[in-house]
Amino acid sequence: MFTHQQLISILSSLPDPAFILTRSGRYAAIFGGKDIRHYHDGSGLVGRSMFEVLKQEKAQWFAAEIEKALSSGVLHIVEYQLSGSDVKGAGDGPAHAIWFEGRVQALDFPVDGEPAVVWVASNITEKNETQQKLRQLSETDALTGLYNRRKLIATLDDRLAAFENDKSQTSLLVFDLDNFKRINDEMGHHMGDAALIEIARLCRQHLRQSDVIARFGGDEFVIVMPGTESGNALEIAERLRKHVPSALRDCMRHESTISGGVSDFRFSDKSTDDILRRADEGLYHSKRTGRDRVSIL
Repeated sequence: MFTHQQLISILSSLPDPAFILTRSGRYAAIFGGKDIRHYHDGSGLVGRSMFEVLKQEKAQWFAAEIEKALSSGVLHIVEYQLSGSDVKGAGDGPAHAIWFEGRVQALDFPVDGEPAVVWVASNITEKNETQQKLRQLSETDALTGLYNRRKLIATLDDRLAAFENDKSQTSLLVFDLDNFKRINDEMGHHMGDAALIEIARLCRQHLRQSDVIARFGGDEFVIVMPGTESGNALEIAERLRKHVPSALRDCMRHESTISGGVSDFRFSDKSTDDILRRADEGLYHSKRTGRDRVSIL
């Protein structure tokens, strides 16, 4: 139906690049990749080895994926990223990371005496960015920019699994703003929102990078502290508590405080509800005994 030259022309017109790669990692041929919005010109790679043009670790990864496709004999699909730091000796690579979906199929004939695969690389960077944005929206509280309840529960489930597997301890701080209803009633909901935003800023400033900060709902916040015993978590919570009155006074000309409770995982815990319940009990104890304090029960 098509002449040899026509088939070459068709393959060369493919928007995504198709690499013919041998088991040893040599670029035997490259077809397509005509969509210059998404791909750099790879024609200079033909005849060269991946180990010449990629950093050792990245080249070894590609070689391993080629071997998987050769061993299985079925379509092998993998997602990966490439950036300028992965490239050597093949001109300037992209400054930012580009995500690809590789569709790898073993060929049923040798190429230059070696088993080989065809590797079709599709640029999925935009799709990944969209998915990440959607994921972020689904996990983020719209007002404060902190994580939401959904992300918090998923984090706690992961930390409980880690505790059960390797006894990796996690502590939890639950706190809320004292007399928050009065702020809303006397100063308006916009000032209540301003207070919550300021609390979120304080958390980012004074808590550790490893801590997971979430707005649980209303004026209640939850901090997950991986690798932290409850005693150390209490010290961290106290530092945060002491900064709240002056920060709110500067932000909204109204001084308020927080009350909280701290707990950590125990061997008797059946679910994350157990650690949340203990931290809540500490919070309620702080409220009953005068507010502006953090308690461990």
